[in-house]
Amino acid sequence: MAEKEVFLTLAGLRKLEAELAHLKTVRRKEVAMVMRDALCAGGTWGNPDYEISKMELAFIESRIQALENLLRNAQVIDGRNMTTDQVRVGHRVRLYDIATGEEMEFMIVGSAEADPGASRISHRSPVAQAILGRKAGDIVKVEVPAGQLVYKIMAICSMSVS
Repeated sequence: MAEKEVFLTLAGLRKLEAELAHLKTVRRKEVAMVMRDALCAGGTWGNPDYEISKMELAFIESRIQALENLLRNAQVIDGRNMTTDQVRVGHRVRLYDIATGEEMEFMIVGSAEADPGASRISHRSPVAQAILGRKAGDIVKVEVPAGQLVYKIMAICSMSVS
């Protein structure tokens, strides 16, 4: 099965690489030592410390596998080198909500880095899907569960170096 392409900023790539390295070199060894000590203290039968460490090690191995898969399929986006003629993944975009008169600004990132609270939305979100490929000055309609939102694209900016 073909894996999905994963969009990451350079900062996002570094963060995931650091997490992977920490899991492989530190956490895996720590949990293995706890498991070994639990075995020495009382075997496997009815040993809660052993069972907990076994589950934690399984979680760590699962996370390592997921991170390796993400990184294997990663495409690093560098918004600094993209033109701002139309909205792309990696751009900062400022929108004007026509209904409320409010402005909002966010960066469009891959799903692995999405954090709406930090103004980083996934390229798969309804708002991003509606504005990708559009230009500053365009009016876009976004279908959401609550109805339809209408925005004007005020500005498209390159992302800052991270």
